[in-house]
Amino acid sequence: MSFELPKLKYAHDALEPHIDEKTMTIHHGKHHQGYTNKLNAAIEGTDLEGKTIENILTNLEMSNTAVRNNGGGFFNHRLFWEVMSPDGGGKPTGELAEAIDAKFGSFEAFKDEFSSQAGGQFGSGWAWLCVQEGGKVEVCSTANQDNPLMPGIGCGGYPILGLDVWEHAYYLNYQNRRPDYVNAFFNVIDWTEVSKRYAENK
Repeated sequence: MSFELPKLKYAHDALEPHIDEKTMTIHHGKHHQGYTNKLNAAIEGTDLEGKTIENILTNLEMSNTAVRNNGGGFFNHRLFWEVMSPDGGGKPTGELAEAIDAKFGSFEAFKDEFSSQAGGQFGSGWAWLCVQEGGKVEVCSTANQDNPLMPGIGCGGYPILGLDVWEHAYYLNYQNRRPDYVNAFFNVIDWTEVSKRYAENK
């Protein structure tokens, strides 16, 4: 069964002013659709057909660049859309808040570290909040469309929050001001969704 472009749970303009409608329309409808189409083409007729994207990426042969790039692009963007909401912002609560405090000392310290990883990623890539078995969390970044599920990335755990820092994710609105875009992202994070993913994967 082929992968399909996931539908957004909000309108393209719903995250404004933090993420603009035109960027969302192009990013979702063109970029993510492109990764989806190319992933389907890359796995057609192979033993990867019918497997979940998580299974494909966890057991990925990293030299298979078509599946690596497009499978990563498919998974990463799907997560990105789902952890944002027009009603987002604020801070996490409950177990996730406790895990963040245990690791980083405070939410503000976590925000600083996440922003540093996102802002410091050279060229295209992603910043991640991951949960490890046992409930510990960590922050890291990866290049291009790589993600923590892939073998040998050195960024362990299961990704529960991801921020796209490719220029196509922010350039129309923020130009070269990536730190402004990273800061704006915190206004749309759906911590209820991230907390749910934390509980499911710890």
